Amino acid sequence: MAELAELEDPKTREVNEKHGDDHGVNLSKLRALAKRLKTQQELASRLWETDDTAARLLAILICRPKAFERDELDVMLREARTPKVHDWLVNYVVKKNPHSEELRLAWSADPDPVVASAGWALTTERVAKKPEGLDLAGLLDVIEAQMKEAPARLQWAMNHCLAQIGIEHPEHRTRAVDIGERLEVLKDYPTSSGCTSPFAPVWITEMVRRQHDT
Repeated sequence: MAELAELEDPKTREVNEKHGDDHGVNLSKLRALAKRLKTQQELASRLWETDDTAARLLAILICRPKAFERDELDVMLREARTPKVHDWLVNYVVKKNPHSEELRLAWSADPDPVVASAGWALTTERVAKKPEGLDLAGLLDVIEAQMKEAPARLQWAMNHCLAQIGIEHPEHRTRAVDIGERLEVLKDYPTSSGCTSPFAPVWITEMVRRQHDT
C-alpha cells in the first residue's frame, strides 16, 4: 500500500476521476509492480479487501483467475465501485474462470444495470469466440427493444454486443447495422483521430473492411 501511495500522481488522478476512477496510479507502473510480485492469490485477496481502487487493480493483476468460486466473483463484481475495476475484473478474471458462463446468464438478467453490463460483456466475448448455442437473433431483439433507454454503462455494453454480432456474423450484419442506424446510440460520441467510432454502423463497416483488407 505504501508503494502504491508513492506511485500516486495528482495529474493522473485528475484524468481518471473524469472517467469515474478514483486513483492516480499510472497503469504501466502498476503493471510493472504486478510483474515483480508475480501471482500471489492470498495477497490479491488482502489487497481487494482494502476497497482502494489502485490496490484492487493490482489484486486483479496478481490473482489466479481460476481460484475464485462463483459466489466470490458475484460479490466482487457488486463491490467493484469504479468502471476500471469492474472492466478489469470481468476481462482479466471472470472470462478466465470456469464459472463464467453461469455468471453470464445470471448477470445478464440482473436488475442492477451495472451488473447486467458485465453479463453483456461476457455475451459479447461469446459472440466473438464461442457463438455456438447463442440465440443471436434473440439478442438483437433485446438490444433493439432496450438499448436506447438503457443507463450508460449497460447501453455501452449492449452496443458493443450489437457491433460484434454485425462484425462476426454476416447473416445478421444488415439487421445489426439497421438497428444501430435507427436507435442512433453513440452516433455523436466524440472520437479521436485514428480511432473507430463506437456508433455501431460505422464500427461494423470499418472492422469488416479491415477483415477484407488483411
